[in-house]
Amino acid sequence: MNPSSSRPIPPRRRVVQKKPIKKKSSWKRSFWIFFILFILIVAGAGCGFLGATMSSLPDVANVKPAASSQIYDANGDLITTVHSEENRLPVKLSEVPKNLQNAFIATEDNRFYSHHGIDPIGILRAVWVNIVHDGVAEGGSTITQQLARNAFLTQDRTFKRKIMEALLALRIEQHYTKQEILEMYMNQIYFGQGAYGVQTASHVYFDKDVQDLSLAQMAILAGLPQSPNYYSPFNNLKAAKARQAVVLGQMVKYDYLSADQAEEAKNADLHLLDKPKSSNGYGRMSYFVDYVINEVSERYGDNAIYKEGMKIYTTIDMKAQRAAEQAMENLPNYYTDENGLQQPQGALISINPHNGHIVAMVGGRGTDSFNRTTMAVRQPGSAFKPFVYLAALKNGDTPGTVYVDKPSEFHGWKPQNYSRRHSGAMTMRNAVAHSNNVVAVLAADKVGMSNVLDLAEKMGISTLDKHGDDNLAVALGGLTKGVTPMDMAVAYGVLANNGVKVKPVSITKIIDRNGNIVEEGSVEETRVVEPKYAYMMTNMLESVIKFGTGGNAYFGRPVAGKTGTTDEEKDAWFAGYTPDLVTVVWMGDDSGSETLHGTTGGQTPAIIWRQYMQAALADTPASNFTVPEGVGPEAYAGNTNPATDKKKDDKDKKDKKDG
Repeated sequence: MNPSSSRPIPPRRRVVQKKPIKKKSSWKRSFWIFFILFILIVAGAGCGFLGATMSSLPDVANVKPAASSQIYDANGDLITTVHSEENRLPVKLSEVPKNLQNAFIATEDNRFYSHHGIDPIGILRAVWVNIVHDGVAEGGSTITQQLARNAFLTQDRTFKRKIMEALLALRIEQHYTKQEILEMYMNQIYFGQGAYGVQTASHVYFDKDVQDLSLAQMAILAGLPQSPNYYSPFNNLKAAKARQAVVLGQMVKYDYLSADQAEEAKNADLHLLDKPKSSNGYGRMSYFVDYVINEVSERYGDNAIYKEGMKIYTTIDMKAQRAAEQAMENLPNYYTDENGLQQPQGALISINPHNGHIVAMVGGRGTDSFNRTTMAVRQPGSAFKPFVYLAALKNGDTPGTVYVDKPSEFHGWKPQNYSRRHSGAMTMRNAVAHSNNVVAVLAADKVGMSNVLDLAEKMGISTLDKHGDDNLAVALGGLTKGVTPMDMAVAYGVLANNGVKVKPVSITKIIDRNGNIVEEGSVEETRVVEPKYAYMMTNMLESVIKFGTGGNAYFGRPVAGKTGTTDEEKDAWFAGYTPDLVTVVWMGDDSGSETLHGTTGGQTPAIIWRQYMQAALADTPASNFTVPEGVGPEAYAGNTNPATDKKKDDKDKKDKKDG
């Protein structure tokens, strides 16, 4: 045995490696230093901004004096002054019915008695509602903030103004009781029709003191401040009633009313005054004045035009406006309705198709505030057919494409011509000129009504029901809702402007009381139709006037247009244009139930259109429609010589009446 083997073996030494000590990186240290500095700078700037804003807040005891606004025409001449003298009858809160107070609180600020000027919960709720509705569906301003804005600030929609509004609301809450704030608010806010405060509004709309209002009337007034022009029962009774229902619903929600009380108020008679005075005593001109006032109010707040001394320059051409008013004297007088309005009513809207400027606007006979150019949604009859034929052109047809006018049936429906006769084979041009119904339906069936509706919407028709209107009867103008004269003018303007749609414009410039430019108008245009198709449609519509149903519209220069008459002759239209001006004329009974005693679009509306256009364009040289590149002989196919067809047309005048 080896002696060395008995020697003890020393234990194996463990080698322990020390972890390297990490040095704190210099870049992280620098990041935190700069981040803290940034926070300090932002906080300092914020404090400085708040400090400067607070120092510039007005004294809550001083109300900013109002100033008159002035409206000018396209030549810079004064049209009217919107007086700063406010129609206001102050009333004590003790004289205001509790239901009316509750209506405002439930609708405008249901947490009024619990917040201190601003309401974070209300703001968060409004943000959530607006996100859900993908737009501005609800505001977050408290009653105190609205008072601050209306009594002490401008209507500018800036971040600084919102901060000032919130700070001022806090200051108001410190200086006044809730009852005093509510009283000032109800005496300050604007209710439309020149009425400031609840007492004045009560007299303007219902001819009674505020303490004598019914619950139904109170709910109407409480719904007005959100948009006094739009929700005015004088301007739009349907919208006013819808808003009334919202107010009553809010009162039920917050336990101010029972559901039965609200339902009874919804169905109660409002007892509105019969005939509100027309704006500024301008008769038919009042429709445009009210339209401009509403435009300014929508952009800058309802009080801006009455209190901030604006100079508003508009697009209206007074020479053309006077010509429009004179031409509308051709309306017949059938009867006076229950509201004291002469029937039938009419509307004329005239727009420059290249820049969208509204040149003339007549919304009725001048004895009410209902602007029929923008508010009357009526059936267009055959004035809708150009959208059908334009879709057909885009689909490969030409003015010379032949269709056969014969008895036809579509899913059990048999369209009829106005004359109740059929013409056999005819070109699309002649079908347009003589307003043939069967051919229009055949063309719509061929191209597909969904394509027609898409095109009409792109061109400017905003009232279409894509589901309800997807049927062939719409090819003849039988829409679910109808159209407005304004939309028709925009859509026909696309043809006059070689396929480019231009947004209508009424205001070119607004200057504030200090001489600063608040806004300047610009042209908003979109190409929606290829130039060659727009021209081909225009060329066919020239035939309507040369030898078709629109002969009464001819006045010695190139013109294009289309007549329209609805079933039972309840609506009659003429929509037409020159290279320089597009004008739409509508006439009908306001109720929509009375006939026009045989009047068609080719008669009174065409005559009004001609008389107006002749005067409006008297100083404008005649010109031909521009022929775009790519237009070949096919654009003129099917053209008929009016001299050759004159005997035939004279013999069959009834066939010229528009269906």
